[in-house]
Amino acid sequence: MSDASDASAGRVHLRLPATSANLGPAFDAAAVALDFYLDIEAEPAAEFSISATGRDWESCGRIEDNLILEIYKGLLESHGRAIVPLAIRMVNGIPLGMGCGSSAAGRLAAIALAVHFGQLGWSSERILEEACVLEGHPDNAAACWLGGFAIVAGEGRRVHVARVVPPADWRAIVVLPEEPLATSTARAVLPDSYPRGDVVANIQSAALLGLAFAQARGDLLRFAMKDRIHQPYRAPICPLLPRLLPLAGDHGILGAALSGAGPAVLVIVDSERSLAQASGAIRIALEGLPQPEMVFCRFVPGGASRLE
Repeated sequence: MSDASDASAGRVHLRLPATSANLGPAFDAAAVALDFYLDIEAEPAAEFSISATGRDWESCGRIEDNLILEIYKGLLESHGRAIVPLAIRMVNGIPLGMGCGSSAAGRLAAIALAVHFGQLGWSSERILEEACVLEGHPDNAAACWLGGFAIVAGEGRRVHVARVVPPADWRAIVVLPEEPLATSTARAVLPDSYPRGDVVANIQSAALLGLAFAQARGDLLRFAMKDRIHQPYRAPICPLLPRLLPLAGDHGILGAALSGAGPAVLVIVDSERSLAQASGAIRIALEGLPQPEMVFCRFVPGGASRLE
């Protein structure tokens, strides 16, 4: 994010992209930025207020138990700074509880606001490290903050990131079911240990996944997005997934996976030309289920930004 260490305490406008993590086998290790956003404008005020529009605007606009406000106030207090009340205008394009990185975007927004209005002087790297600590895993936070396809590993508070710009021709369809799913619920169904064969298979697929994005190897994605660590256990509570996984390799669809912890599914398509064919195949595959919303989007090379 540009000007991350700017100590000016005037109005600030932030834009943070949605993200899709795991991408099949890269559990808690990789994510990619998508072109729908959380937009926040904030300025000092006599008291806290939020004017929210867009997706889930009622939840976003609550003052009580608001993720952004609680983190913002907590950081200022823990670093000995006065809590500056804010008037916030928010336009949210990221659905909550769908596996599209809404919590990572919210946490990063809160940290960036605290750095700005608390004049903390943190670097971009420090902001990302703080977000990863709060998020509990670094994949969504890194892709949201830095953009592109990010592979991440944590070492204490330190975050190691390698990122590439996704292939420009590729497109994504995020398939959203009617009901959200709490990440805690999706985590609870996972086992404590795995057979060696499943772990080895995921390592192989995850290694191919990184090279597929780096080298624009769409032919690798059908295999590179296969997972044996989390998706088989989450499929019963993410009913779109078993219907959509078999589409990989046909209809211009390169690969499919749960978006984050689900319940949304990320479908990667080879080009703009294939979107109509791919979306038609998705609708047919989901016959008999409530028809989901489909968000057509691009992978974006840039992450969070400060707008003037």
